[in-house]
Amino acid sequence: MPPTLRMPVPSEGRDDEAALDPDAMRQPLPDAWYCVGRSDSLKAGAVRAVELNGEQIVLGRDADGAPFALRDRCPHRGMALSKGRFDGASLTCPFHGWRFGTDGRCRDVPTLSSSDAADFSKIAVQRFPIQESAGFAWVNPYLGPVTGADRPALPELGFIAAGSLVVELVVEASFDLTTLSLVDPGHVAFVHDSWWFRPSKALREKVKTFTPTPHGFTMTSHATTTSSPIYKLLGGAPAVEIEFRLPGVRLERIEAGTKRVANYTFATPLTHNRTMLTNALYWNMPALNLLKPLAYPLMRQFLTQDQQVLQHAQAGLDRKPTMVLFGQGDLPSQWYFRLKREALAAARDGRAFHNPLARQELRWRS
Repeated sequence: MPPTLRMPVPSEGRDDEAALDPDAMRQPLPDAWYCVGRSDSLKAGAVRAVELNGEQIVLGRDADGAPFALRDRCPHRGMALSKGRFDGASLTCPFHGWRFGTDGRCRDVPTLSSSDAADFSKIAVQRFPIQESAGFAWVNPYLGPVTGADRPALPELGFIAAGSLVVELVVEASFDLTTLSLVDPGHVAFVHDSWWFRPSKALREKVKTFTPTPHGFTMTSHATTTSSPIYKLLGGAPAVEIEFRLPGVRLERIEAGTKRVANYTFATPLTHNRTMLTNALYWNMPALNLLKPLAYPLMRQFLTQDQQVLQHAQAGLDRKPTMVLFGQGDLPSQWYFRLKREALAAARDGRAFHNPLARQELRWRS
Protein backbone atom coordinates (compact mmCIF):
# COMPACT_ATOMS: atom_id res chain seq x y z
CA MET A 1 0.00 0.00 0.00
CA PRO A 2 1.49 3.41 -0.95
CA PRO A 3 2.02 5.93 1.84
CA THR A 4 -0.72 8.36 2.81
CA LEU A 5 0.06 11.89 1.65
CA ARG A 6 -1.22 14.25 4.32
CA MET A 7 -1.43 17.92 3.40
CA PRO A 8 -3.51 21.07 3.95
CA VAL A 9 -6.94 20.53 2.33
CA PRO A 10 -9.43 23.36 1.61
CA SER A 11 -12.32 23.08 4.03
CA GLU A 12 -14.94 22.85 1.29
CA GLY A 13 -13.43 19.57 0.09
CA ARG A 14 -13.29 17.70 3.40
CA ASP A 15 -16.85 16.40 3.52
CA ASP A 16 -16.61 15.12 -0.04
CA GLU A 17 -13.27 13.45 0.64
CA ALA A 18 -14.63 11.69 3.73
CA ALA A 19 -17.39 10.14 1.61
CA LEU A 20 -14.91 8.59 -0.80
CA ASP A 21 -13.29 5.19 -0.53
CA PRO A 22 -10.46 5.85 1.95
CA ASP A 23 -7.94 4.20 -0.39
CA ALA A 24 -9.14 5.98 -3.53
CA MET A 25 -7.04 9.13 -3.07
CA ARG A 26 -3.91 7.02 -2.66
CA GLN A 27 -4.40 5.25 -5.99
CA PRO A 28 -4.19 6.43 -9.62
CA LEU A 29 -7.58 7.28 -11.14
CA PRO A 30 -9.12 3.96 -12.20
CA ASP A 31 -11.05 5.25 -15.22
CA ALA A 32 -8.58 7.25 -17.31
CA TRP A 33 -6.22 6.92 -20.26
CA TYR A 34 -2.58 6.06 -19.54
CA CYS A 35 0.33 6.12 -21.98
CA VAL A 36 1.69 2.61 -22.60
CA GLY A 37 4.34 3.40 -25.20
CA ARG A 38 4.84 4.72 -28.70
CA SER A 39 2.40 3.77 -31.43
CA ASP A 40 5.22 2.61 -33.68
CA SER A 41 6.22 0.03 -31.05
CA LEU A 42 3.05 -1.89 -31.94
CA LYS A 43 3.93 -3.91 -35.02
CA ALA A 44 1.53 -6.02 -37.06
CA GLY A 45 2.03 -9.69 -36.23
CA ALA A 46 3.92 -8.98 -33.00
CA VAL A 47 2.94 -8.44 -29.37
CA ARG A 48 4.45 -6.53 -26.46
CA ALA A 49 3.97 -7.00 -22.72
CA VAL A 50 3.45 -3.96 -20.48
CA GLU A 51 2.47 -3.34 -16.88
CA LEU A 52 -0.21 -0.82 -15.96
CA ASN A 53 -1.10 -0.16 -12.34
CA GLY A 54 -0.19 -3.71 -11.38
CA GLU A 55 -2.06 -5.28 -14.32
CA GLN A 56 -0.09 -7.35 -16.83
CA ILE A 57 -1.28 -6.44 -20.34
CA VAL A 58 -0.34 -7.68 -23.80
CA LEU A 59 -0.47 -5.14 -26.63
CA GLY A 60 -0.50 -5.75 -30.35
CA ARG A 61 -1.77 -4.67 -33.74
CA ASP A 62 -3.93 -6.91 -35.89
CA ALA A 63 -3.58 -7.51 -39.62
CA ASP A 64 -5.84 -4.53 -40.35
CA GLY A 65 -3.65 -2.20 -38.27
CA ALA A 66 -6.03 -1.88 -35.32
CA PRO A 67 -4.37 -1.93 -31.88
CA PHE A 68 -5.60 -4.19 -29.09
CA ALA A 69 -4.91 -4.64 -25.38
CA LEU A 70 -5.67 -7.86 -23.46
CA ARG A 71 -4.91 -9.17 -20.00
CA ASP A 72 -1.65 -11.04 -20.36
CA ARG A 73 -2.90 -14.22 -18.78
CA CYS A 74 -4.38 -17.35 -20.28
CA PRO A 75 -7.42 -18.33 -18.17
CA HIS A 76 -6.43 -22.00 -18.43
CA ARG A 77 -3.23 -22.14 -16.35
CA GLY A 78 -2.23 -18.49 -16.05
CA MET A 79 0.44 -18.50 -18.77
CA ALA A 80 1.43 -15.13 -20.23
CA LEU A 81 -0.06 -14.89 -23.71
CA SER A 82 2.74 -12.49 -24.70
CA LYS A 83 5.10 -15.51 -24.57
CA GLY A 84 3.15 -17.27 -27.31
CA ARG A 85 2.62 -16.77 -31.02
CA PHE A 86 0.55 -14.10 -32.73
CA ASP A 87 -0.38 -14.50 -36.39
CA GLY A 88 -2.13 -11.15 -36.82
CA ALA A 89 -5.55 -12.57 -35.95
CA SER A 90 -5.15 -14.67 -32.80
CA LEU A 91 -2.76 -15.28 -29.92
CA THR A 92 -1.73 -18.83 -29.11
CA CYS A 93 -0.87 -19.77 -25.54
CA PRO A 94 2.52 -21.57 -25.52
CA PHE A 95 1.41 -23.89 -22.68
CA HIS A 96 -1.49 -25.84 -24.19
CA GLY A 97 -2.18 -24.06 -27.47
CA TRP A 98 -5.39 -22.28 -26.54
CA ARG A 99 -6.08 -19.57 -29.11
CA PHE A 100 -7.68 -16.17 -28.45
CA GLY A 101 -8.81 -13.53 -30.94
CA THR A 102 -7.79 -9.90 -30.52
CA ASP A 103 -11.26 -9.35 -29.04
CA GLY A 104 -10.28 -11.69 -26.20
CA ARG A 105 -12.66 -14.50 -27.18
CA CYS A 106 -11.37 -18.07 -27.16
CA ARG A 107 -11.16 -19.42 -30.70
CA ASP A 108 -9.83 -22.92 -30.16
CA VAL A 109 -8.83 -25.45 -27.49
CA PRO A 110 -6.82 -27.98 -29.51
CA THR A 111 -6.50 -30.51 -26.66
CA LEU A 112 -10.25 -31.23 -26.62
CA SER A 113 -11.32 -34.63 -27.90
CA SER A 114 -14.33 -35.36 -30.08
CA SER A 115 -16.21 -36.52 -27.01
CA ASP A 116 -15.74 -33.22 -25.14
CA ALA A 117 -18.94 -31.19 -25.07
CA ALA A 118 -17.41 -28.05 -23.54
CA ASP A 119 -18.29 -24.73 -25.22
CA PHE A 120 -15.01 -22.80 -25.26
CA SER A 121 -16.64 -19.83 -27.03
CA LYS A 122 -17.78 -18.60 -23.62
CA ILE A 123 -14.18 -18.32 -22.41
CA ALA A 124 -12.62 -14.89 -22.81
CA VAL A 125 -9.59 -12.86 -21.78
CA GLN A 126 -10.24 -9.39 -20.37
CA ARG A 127 -10.03 -6.76 -23.10
CA PHE A 128 -9.03 -3.17 -22.29
CA PRO A 129 -9.94 -0.04 -24.29
CA ILE A 130 -6.98 1.25 -26.32
CA GLN A 131 -6.59 4.36 -28.48
CA GLU A 132 -3.77 6.13 -30.29
CA SER A 133 -3.02 9.85 -30.09
CA ALA A 134 0.03 12.14 -30.36
CA GLY A 135 2.11 9.19 -31.54
CA PHE A 136 1.39 7.06 -28.45
CA ALA A 137 -0.87 4.18 -27.45
CA TRP A 138 -3.20 4.79 -24.49
CA VAL A 139 -4.96 2.16 -22.41
CA ASN A 140 -7.78 2.53 -19.90
CA PRO A 141 -7.39 -0.19 -17.23
CA TYR A 142 -10.86 0.38 -15.73
CA LEU A 143 -12.72 -2.87 -15.00
CA GLY A 144 -15.90 -1.41 -13.52
CA PRO A 145 -19.30 -1.11 -15.21
CA VAL A 146 -19.47 1.07 -18.32
CA THR A 147 -21.21 4.30 -17.30
CA GLY A 148 -20.27 6.78 -20.04
CA ALA A 149 -18.07 8.54 -17.51
CA ASP A 150 -16.74 12.03 -18.14
CA ARG A 151 -13.03 11.17 -18.39
CA PRO A 152 -10.06 13.37 -19.36
CA ALA A 153 -9.44 13.68 -23.11
CA LEU A 154 -6.40 12.22 -24.79
CA PRO A 155 -3.64 14.72 -25.62
CA GLU A 156 -3.40 15.80 -29.26
CA LEU A 157 -0.53 17.46 -31.05
CA GLY A 158 -2.28 20.21 -33.01
CA PHE A 159 0.27 20.48 -35.83
CA ILE A 160 2.11 18.22 -38.27
CA ALA A 161 5.43 17.29 -36.70
CA ALA A 162 8.58 17.34 -38.83
CA GLY A 163 10.44 15.41 -36.15
CA SER A 164 10.24 14.16 -32.59
CA LEU A 165 12.27 12.74 -29.73
CA VAL A 166 11.01 10.46 -26.96
CA VAL A 167 12.68 9.56 -23.66
CA GLU A 168 11.22 7.01 -21.22
CA LEU A 169 12.48 6.38 -17.70
CA VAL A 170 11.14 4.20 -14.89
CA VAL A 171 10.95 6.09 -11.60
CA GLU A 172 10.91 4.10 -8.36
CA ALA A 173 8.28 6.40 -6.85
CA SER A 174 4.51 6.54 -6.54
CA PHE A 175 2.30 7.87 -9.29
CA ASP A 176 1.11 10.81 -7.17
CA LEU A 177 4.62 11.91 -6.20
CA THR A 178 5.80 11.63 -9.81
CA THR A 179 2.77 13.51 -11.12
CA LEU A 180 3.34 16.34 -8.63
CA SER A 181 6.69 17.00 -10.35
CA LEU A 182 4.72 17.89 -13.51
CA VAL A 183 2.93 20.78 -11.77
CA ASP A 184 5.64 21.91 -9.32
CA PRO A 185 7.39 25.11 -10.53
CA GLY A 186 9.62 25.45 -7.47
CA HIS A 187 11.88 22.46 -8.09
CA VAL A 188 13.13 23.65 -11.47
CA ALA A 189 15.82 26.01 -10.13
CA PHE A 190 17.30 23.30 -7.92
CA VAL A 191 16.79 20.02 -9.76
CA HIS A 192 17.32 21.25 -13.34
CA ASP A 193 20.24 23.58 -12.72
CA SER A 194 21.95 22.95 -16.08
CA TRP A 195 24.00 25.28 -18.27
CA TRP A 196 21.81 24.61 -21.28
CA PHE A 197 18.47 24.98 -19.48
CA ARG A 198 19.08 27.65 -16.82
CA PRO A 199 22.09 29.76 -17.83
CA SER A 200 21.10 32.34 -15.20
CA LYS A 201 21.47 30.99 -11.67
CA ALA A 202 19.65 33.87 -9.95
CA LEU A 203 16.24 33.20 -8.44
CA ARG A 204 13.61 35.52 -9.85
CA GLU A 205 10.04 36.14 -8.86
CA LYS A 206 7.63 34.67 -11.38
CA VAL A 207 4.08 35.90 -11.88
CA LYS A 208 1.80 33.63 -13.92
CA THR A 209 -1.94 33.40 -14.48
CA PHE A 210 -3.61 30.00 -14.22
CA THR A 211 -7.06 29.22 -15.58
CA PRO A 212 -9.20 26.09 -15.12
CA THR A 213 -9.51 23.89 -18.20
CA PRO A 214 -11.32 20.56 -18.70
CA HIS A 215 -9.98 18.15 -16.05
CA GLY A 216 -7.06 20.42 -15.22
CA PHE A 217 -5.58 23.89 -15.42
CA THR A 218 -3.44 25.92 -17.79
CA MET A 219 -0.74 28.49 -17.26
CA THR A 220 -2.06 30.88 -19.89
CA SER A 221 -0.01 31.86 -22.91
CA HIS A 222 2.69 34.39 -22.16
CA ALA A 223 5.76 35.77 -23.89
CA THR A 224 8.86 34.22 -22.38
CA THR A 225 12.40 35.50 -22.27
CA THR A 226 14.98 34.48 -24.87
CA SER A 227 17.69 33.67 -22.34
CA SER A 228 17.35 29.91 -22.77
CA PRO A 229 19.31 28.37 -25.67
CA ILE A 230 16.19 26.32 -26.50
CA TYR A 231 14.10 29.46 -27.04
CA LYS A 232 16.85 31.13 -29.06
CA LEU A 233 16.49 28.39 -31.66
CA LEU A 234 12.97 29.60 -32.36
CA GLY A 235 13.88 33.25 -32.70
CA GLY A 236 12.02 36.21 -31.21
CA ALA A 237 10.14 35.81 -27.93
CA PRO A 238 8.13 32.58 -28.11
CA ALA A 239 4.70 32.36 -26.51
CA VAL A 240 4.42 29.47 -24.06
CA GLU A 241 1.31 27.76 -22.71
CA ILE A 242 1.50 24.90 -20.20
CA GLU A 243 -1.51 22.71 -19.49
CA PHE A 244 -1.91 20.01 -16.87
CA ARG A 245 -4.77 17.54 -17.09
CA LEU A 246 -5.67 14.41 -15.20
CA PRO A 247 -4.55 11.76 -14.67
CA GLY A 248 -0.89 12.80 -15.13
CA VAL A 249 -0.37 14.74 -18.37
CA ARG A 250 1.70 17.92 -18.86
CA LEU A 251 1.39 19.66 -22.25
CA GLU A 252 3.79 22.51 -22.99
CA ARG A 253 3.12 24.32 -26.28
CA ILE A 254 5.58 26.86 -27.67
CA GLU A 255 4.85 29.13 -30.63
CA ALA A 256 6.97 31.67 -32.46
CA GLY A 257 5.22 32.85 -35.61
CA THR A 258 4.59 29.72 -37.66
CA LYS A 259 7.15 27.71 -35.70
CA ARG A 260 5.76 25.15 -33.28
CA VAL A 261 7.36 23.07 -30.54
CA ALA A 262 5.48 20.83 -28.12
CA ASN A 263 7.02 19.31 -25.01
CA TYR A 264 4.69 16.65 -23.60
CA THR A 265 5.26 14.61 -20.43
CA PHE A 266 3.16 11.66 -19.29
CA ALA A 267 3.16 9.72 -16.00
CA THR A 268 2.06 6.08 -16.14
CA PRO A 269 1.57 3.95 -12.99
CA LEU A 270 3.32 0.60 -13.28
CA THR A 271 2.93 -0.56 -9.67
CA HIS A 272 2.10 1.34 -6.47
CA ASN A 273 5.71 2.58 -6.18
CA ARG A 274 6.95 2.45 -9.80
CA THR A 275 6.00 5.00 -12.44
CA MET A 276 6.96 5.38 -16.08
CA LEU A 277 7.86 8.95 -17.00
CA THR A 278 7.65 9.66 -20.74
CA ASN A 279 8.89 12.90 -22.30
CA ALA A 280 8.09 13.63 -25.95
CA LEU A 281 9.41 16.62 -27.88
CA TYR A 282 7.84 17.53 -31.25
CA TRP A 283 8.61 20.31 -33.74
CA ASN A 284 7.45 21.45 -37.19
CA MET A 285 10.84 22.76 -38.40
CA PRO A 286 12.73 20.13 -40.46
CA ALA A 287 16.06 21.87 -39.79
CA LEU A 288 15.82 20.91 -36.10
CA ASN A 289 16.17 17.25 -37.06
CA LEU A 290 19.89 17.92 -37.42
CA LEU A 291 20.05 18.57 -33.66
CA LYS A 292 18.51 15.25 -32.60
CA PRO A 293 21.86 13.59 -31.75
CA LEU A 294 22.58 16.49 -29.37
CA ALA A 295 19.06 16.94 -28.02
CA TYR A 296 18.46 13.33 -26.98
CA PRO A 297 21.19 13.10 -24.31
CA LEU A 298 20.14 16.51 -22.94
CA MET A 299 16.50 15.39 -22.69
CA ARG A 300 17.58 12.19 -20.98
CA GLN A 301 19.75 14.15 -18.55
CA PHE A 302 16.79 16.41 -17.74
CA LEU A 303 14.46 13.46 -17.09
CA THR A 304 17.13 11.60 -15.11
CA GLN A 305 17.39 14.59 -12.76
CA ASP A 306 13.68 14.22 -12.00
CA GLN A 307 14.05 10.46 -11.66
CA GLN A 308 16.83 10.66 -9.09
CA VAL A 309 15.28 13.34 -6.88
CA LEU A 310 11.85 11.64 -6.92
CA GLN A 311 13.36 8.34 -5.87
CA HIS A 312 15.12 9.97 -2.93
CA ALA A 313 11.91 11.81 -1.99
CA GLN A 314 9.94 8.55 -2.14
CA ALA A 315 12.39 6.97 0.28
CA GLY A 316 11.70 9.86 2.66
CA LEU A 317 7.93 9.45 2.30
CA ASP A 318 8.27 5.72 2.95
CA ARG A 319 9.85 6.58 6.31
CA LYS A 320 7.34 9.33 7.17
CA PRO A 321 4.38 9.58 4.78
CA THR A 322 3.52 13.26 5.19
CA MET A 323 3.89 16.39 3.06
CA VAL A 324 3.69 20.07 4.00
CA LEU A 325 2.52 22.02 0.95
CA PHE A 326 3.33 25.67 1.59
CA GLY A 327 3.14 28.94 -0.34
CA GLN A 328 1.77 29.85 -3.73
CA GLY A 329 4.34 27.71 -5.52
CA ASP A 330 2.73 24.65 -3.95
CA LEU A 331 -0.83 25.57 -4.89
CA PRO A 332 -0.70 23.64 -8.21
CA SER A 333 0.16 20.52 -6.19
CA GLN A 334 -2.88 21.10 -3.98
CA TRP A 335 -4.95 21.67 -7.11
CA TYR A 336 -3.92 18.25 -8.38
CA PHE A 337 -5.43 16.57 -5.33
CA ARG A 338 -8.58 18.69 -5.58
CA LEU A 339 -9.04 17.69 -9.22
CA LYS A 340 -8.44 14.05 -8.40
CA ARG A 341 -10.95 14.17 -5.55
CA GLU A 342 -13.57 15.73 -7.82
CA ALA A 343 -12.98 13.08 -10.52
CA LEU A 344 -13.52 10.33 -7.96
CA ALA A 345 -16.63 12.01 -6.53
CA ALA A 346 -18.11 12.55 -10.01
CA ALA A 347 -17.55 8.89 -10.91
CA ARG A 348 -19.09 7.76 -7.61
CA ASP A 349 -22.16 9.97 -8.10
CA GLY A 350 -22.55 9.21 -11.82
CA ARG A 351 -22.38 12.90 -12.78
CA ALA A 352 -20.25 15.15 -14.96
CA PHE A 353 -16.90 16.41 -13.71
CA HIS A 354 -17.04 19.99 -12.37
CA ASN A 355 -13.67 21.70 -12.19
CA PRO A 356 -13.36 23.07 -8.62
CA LEU A 357 -10.62 25.58 -9.51
CA ALA A 358 -10.88 29.29 -10.36
CA ARG A 359 -8.69 31.64 -12.37
CA GLN A 360 -5.80 32.78 -10.19
CA GLU A 361 -2.50 34.64 -10.40
CA LEU A 362 0.38 32.95 -8.61
CA ARG A 363 3.77 34.28 -7.55
CA TRP A 364 6.84 32.27 -6.62
CA ARG A 365 10.61 32.46 -6.93
CA SER A 366 12.44 30.18 -9.32
